[in-house]
Amino acid sequence: MEKKNNSKLSGFGKKTEKIPEKAARKPLTPKAANFAEYEAMMNEKKKAVKKKQKEKKKPVTEKASKKTAKPIKNAKPKQNVKKQTKQNNAKKPAPEKKKETAISYAEYASKQREVLETLYRGGKNTPLKIIPIGGLNEIGKNLTVFECGNDMFIVDCGLAFPDTELYGVDIVIPEFTYIEQNIDKLRGIVITHGHEDHIGGLAYLLKKVKAPVYATKLTIGLIEGKLKEHNLSGEVTLNVSRPGQIVKMGCMAVEFIRVNHSIPDACGFAIHTPAGVVVHTGDFKVDYTPIEGGIIDLARFGELGSKGVLALMSDSTNSERAGYTQTERTVGKAFDKLFEDADGKRIIIATFSSNIHRIQQVINCAKKYGRKVAVSGRSMVNVISTAVELGYLDAPDGIIIDIDLINRYSPEQIVIVTTGSQGEPMSALSRMAMNDHKKVSITPMDYIIISATPIPGNEKLVTKVVNELMTLGATVIYESMYDVHVSGHACQDEQKLIMALTRPKFFIPVHGEYKHLKKHAETAVGMGIPEENIIIGSNGNVIETNGEDIKITGQVPAGRVLVDGLGVGDVGSIVLRDRKHLAEDGLIIAVSTVDFENGQILSGPDIISRGFVYVRESEELMSEARNIVVSELEDALMAGTSDRNHIKTKIKDALLGYIYKKRKRSAMILPILQEL
Repeated sequence: MEKKNNSKLSGFGKKTEKIPEKAARKPLTPKAANFAEYEAMMNEKKKAVKKKQKEKKKPVTEKASKKTAKPIKNAKPKQNVKKQTKQNNAKKPAPEKKKETAISYAEYASKQREVLETLYRGGKNTPLKIIPIGGLNEIGKNLTVFECGNDMFIVDCGLAFPDTELYGVDIVIPEFTYIEQNIDKLRGIVITHGHEDHIGGLAYLLKKVKAPVYATKLTIGLIEGKLKEHNLSGEVTLNVSRPGQIVKMGCMAVEFIRVNHSIPDACGFAIHTPAGVVVHTGDFKVDYTPIEGGIIDLARFGELGSKGVLALMSDSTNSERAGYTQTERTVGKAFDKLFEDADGKRIIIATFSSNIHRIQQVINCAKKYGRKVAVSGRSMVNVISTAVELGYLDAPDGIIIDIDLINRYSPEQIVIVTTGSQGEPMSALSRMAMNDHKKVSITPMDYIIISATPIPGNEKLVTKVVNELMTLGATVIYESMYDVHVSGHACQDEQKLIMALTRPKFFIPVHGEYKHLKKHAETAVGMGIPEENIIIGSNGNVIETNGEDIKITGQVPAGRVLVDGLGVGDVGSIVLRDRKHLAEDGLIIAVSTVDFENGQILSGPDIISRGFVYVRESEELMSEARNIVVSELEDALMAGTSDRNHIKTKIKDALLGYIYKKRKRSAMILPILQEL
């Protein structure tokens, strides 16, 4: 778990994290610079200087010479040492020496930005292109391209979950066409945090392009797990970054800034470009009492604002909610009360697998009330394993047990943490509700807490699961009944705070549906940002600025790619149309064997119905449908028609007309002609 900082300087202080051996060997360059490395180096330098000064100031005595095995290099007689010391003190006063060795984080960061300025190609007016490929007018599949001259990098690469109209589709990812077309410009990928809507599409992108990935430690750990699933382990360069670190991307540079969210190690970015600085908040909220890590680095946002921010790209998810988002610790207090109320019962808690702060509070309560924690759901198991391994979950030895062992304990000794808070049909909680879970059977001795808010569109699914669980006798607690969930996204007052600190010239709301973006834009106008300086974009828009103005100058491919099993992009609009047709209307198949040379129907037609009518109860309809197919075949054979597709079309049209006349609804008609 990340060490707590007590510094007054932007979250940094003298107590820094231990630098990994590998990182310590790297030279301090603008490409891989962070304050911890710098401070360690300067402390060592300071010690060496003090030691050297001490040796110079003290005369070389007989006693001192006996203590050392080797003579002091360049040692001089006593009187000469004194003279030299006086001369040095006159030339280099102590206060000036202190200024050289002691430097604040703010001063260091400023020096780094000055160095980075020299790396920019072109001039201050070199245009910057901001191209959202995903994440606008939707929730999910966040991906934004930043392009300047011949350099380009990507912020996030997430997925979205399919809506009810995407029959059979597993996930939705962004379209990578523009990135593939400009692969020579790609310098790297930076990730804000480890949620699925920000990293879920990364493995699919890295199968097409190879680029270094930069993210914080936990995020890298979660990415490694995904790459392993896609057989990409070891094929991609993964770089662990820290808040304060600056990563060079050609003529641009990305500075990591600590923010608070519902997952540890979340960051926003200050993107330094020749056109100016663009601040990207990532997903954020302002939590002054976070469960883990430091608070959002408001001081750094303010410092950027005082220097001048060209554009602010800010999280719009909760733009319709007034006030502030509550601290995550609110949920911890609610859990404590619910654990007390659940005395004698088994507790089952459903939440997002990536909400490690929430899981930590479950573990804390389980420890307090003497319960063991079992984990259900593949994604939950993977995330918790990674978090424990990397030190982001504090789990006492023996408190987490395998789900197979829960029957060895009485109900009051068990807490089950599971996926399925959104009512997903195949999730662990849904299978429990349907009595289809292999390890867990719901009984009246179960106390179930759904610690999440339904994502828009999932309300019916969640309600169904709740009803089924209650039918089985379980007690179910959800957000509207108790404070068992708080958002990880900023509300209006927090959004205003970021605007006030950064004071951007231009504003681009991101991460949300159109209504969220629109409301966030209205908030920005209320904060004094001119309406003409606000861009409400869409996926594929090329938003271009030279530092003086901003406008949409073009459009790039930015559709959605559907992933169905191992198939990526092979399910298109036509396939979806057919699936929709089959799901809503059903299927009728007409199979016939025909000898076209002799003009004879050898067998059939056989009429098969699936999802339209039950054949045994609709024999008259099926019989008449058979007669229609025979009539169309005979007419075609009499006319000597050899075009099979033409014959199939005639059969299809005839059946559709008859069926609609009889039942006032349509079906998918599939004529099949077999030939000898």
